[in-house]
Amino acid sequence: MLAKLHTFSLFGIDALPVEVEVDVSGASIPKTVLVGLPEAAVRESTHRIARAMVNSGFVRPQDRIVINLAPAELPKQAASFDLPIALGILAASRQFASERLDAYAVVGELALDGSTRPTKGALSMAMAAAAQPDRRGILVPSASAAEAAVVEGVDVISVASLAQAAGFLAGEIEIEPTPSRLDDLFREFSQYDVDFADVRGQEMAKRAVIIAAAGGHNLLMIGPPGAGKTMLAKRVPTILPTLSAAESIETTRIYSAMGRLAPGQPLLARRPFRSPHHTISNAGLVGGGSTPTPGEISLSHNGVLFLDELAEFNRTTLEVLRQPLEDGRVTISRALNATTFPANFMLIVSLNPCPCGYRNDPRRSCHCTPPQIERYMSKISGPLLDRIDIHIEVPAVPYRELSSQTSGTDSHQMREQVLAARALQKTRFAGSRVRQNARMTTRQVRQFCQLNDTCRRVLENSVQELGLSARAHDKVLRVARTIADLENSSTIETSHLNEAVNYRMLDRDLWA
Repeated sequence: MLAKLHTFSLFGIDALPVEVEVDVSGASIPKTVLVGLPEAAVRESTHRIARAMVNSGFVRPQDRIVINLAPAELPKQAASFDLPIALGILAASRQFASERLDAYAVVGELALDGSTRPTKGALSMAMAAAAQPDRRGILVPSASAAEAAVVEGVDVISVASLAQAAGFLAGEIEIEPTPSRLDDLFREFSQYDVDFADVRGQEMAKRAVIIAAAGGHNLLMIGPPGAGKTMLAKRVPTILPTLSAAESIETTRIYSAMGRLAPGQPLLARRPFRSPHHTISNAGLVGGGSTPTPGEISLSHNGVLFLDELAEFNRTTLEVLRQPLEDGRVTISRALNATTFPANFMLIVSLNPCPCGYRNDPRRSCHCTPPQIERYMSKISGPLLDRIDIHIEVPAVPYRELSSQTSGTDSHQMREQVLAARALQKTRFAGSRVRQNARMTTRQVRQFCQLNDTCRRVLENSVQELGLSARAHDKVLRVARTIADLENSSTIETSHLNEAVNYRMLDRDLWA
């Protein structure tokens, strides 16, 4: 007898539909044949499935079993095929009859006792099931049900064991769909444990952070060790707008596909903050592998990627950031296919001004020689610096500010300014795919960043004296537009432009 079930195979962060066909026919010697380009984890599943069936009270057919995973050219490499294959064998051997096999997709790994184990990418699979008009719902392991239930428009059936899944499909038991708790999850997981009030002094740096957050601009901080660069960077997510439901699901599915969701947290309600170590490889940063998987820049999607001690990173590793910074996505190409991952993140980098860290520090003497400093700074290329909108110096904090009992600007005050500027940008870019000033196209820059004669002369002098590239020229205009938004000004004034130009001067002093 032939049985057909529907499931999904994870490729990158996308779930692709797979049909599981199981044929059980009489034979003198029992044999199980698995075809359809299964990888090792799927080939080994036949042994797990056999014991799971027996330990769940079912009978393993002593016949010839042929299992086909279609389409045949798609590699199948996850243990999530256990449950659909087991149910297919039971249905094909007439151990249960069901009229629901075509209405529900099935995913899940089985333990030897027949219980289900969590599945990577349950969110993507639920999204794929919701996109199929013939699918009423999806059966998922109990541990993954809350994650899959985030998707609306599809019934997520939580099953704890093979026997329970078979009982539901046979109509012997009814299981209520797992409810979507989006509002509750946002309330529970959207709070931050850090605040900008923790950072003493550094009001000028906080101003630059507000501008960067308001317009989605990339930020470079340079200063001596212990000045507060890392503290500032870690608190940036606290002043960014709250993740929308669509952004949250888009980000969560990346973590879901990689099995990175924290236990008990089926949804990301806070903007991600990623800070990889400087020994990271190219593939670790942008993604890769024989079967492409997301890297740190995709895990930072809709959040912040912080590269501390930038000059310690391998130069070739840093260079792979150039294209994703411009496009907001990264494409990993292999011989037979190409996979695109989202990578719309805010880049924050920090570094010391020299190997010892105390160049230009009035309190400490620097013993680095010019060749050492040159070698240290040369690890960061001009094209990468050109893609960073704002460059600021973060000096050491004086003792009087460290010991002061007066709190500085806190996250709430900074966030109010950021939200007001973002509201103006939302109105400005209505009907466009652009949401932030930093992502304005060249045509939009010409439309929304028009200058009066005085501003034009200021910008012309700056381009000539600082040697700004065409990209840097547009980035100055984008930053000036954000500063004007923070001042609730419809036009870019000279003060806005001067401040934006000042944020491009540091790299000319240090990398000249």
